[in-house]
Amino acid sequence: MRAFILAAGLGTRLKPLTDNIPKALIKIKDKTLLEIIINKLTKSGFDKIIINVHHFADQIIDFIEHKNFEAEISISNEKEKLLDTGGGLKNAAWFFDDGKPFLVHNVDILSDMDLSKLYNYHLQNKPLATLAIQKRKTSRYLLFTDDNILCGWMSEKTGEQIISNKIKHYNEFAFSGIHIIDPKIFSLMPGKKVFSIIDLYLSLMERHQIIGYIDNKSFWIDAGKFENIKIAEENYEIFNI
Repeated sequence: MRAFILAAGLGTRLKPLTDNIPKALIKIKDKTLLEIIINKLTKSGFDKIIINVHHFADQIIDFIEHKNFEAEISISNEKEKLLDTGGGLKNAAWFFDDGKPFLVHNVDILSDMDLSKLYNYHLQNKPLATLAIQKRKTSRYLLFTDDNILCGWMSEKTGEQIISNKIKHYNEFAFSGIHIIDPKIFSLMPGKKVFSIIDLYLSLMERHQIIGYIDNKSFWIDAGKFENIKIAEENYEIFNI
């Protein structure tokens, strides 16, 4: 199985820790975020992994070259320009040539979620994409029908909303930064190079099924926030494999 780790971000929320190293190489106790995610993916059966790089890209490449991971690892280079989540995936389209669904995982998301269950849920339902979601507070919510089909988005801060015209009732969930995607999504992407994967989902939700995988029981933390590093370290044994 194949997976994509989004690791090209600038790590602005982690400053000053990311002044001299990329976010992916921030350590939680004795392991980097990147190492934790790669280990989790390989233990879940993902044996071919691609990682996008931009901020201090050479440090990540050097780190990968000097580690003996149990997976075949490729690099998607975004050194010249940061392409956002959707553009980053589009830039790595060549890697997903086996016609099978693949996993996308943010490098700063730590959890004990069962990725095999998520993948199998996607295979059973056969949507365009399956998004791991939880009931928790966030600044931006994804909206789903009672059947867990994506129908919109809303910002808690600004009140801005994007909601399907067909929907009168919806449920608010926080996106967990982990999703399974069918490779046919590449034929549905816009011509531009830089775009958000969430914006793409919202533009496709009226015509293609994008579903939520509710996972409220798993430990989850956004380690891309400076204030969450200590919490991640305190819960290290939960997500470390």
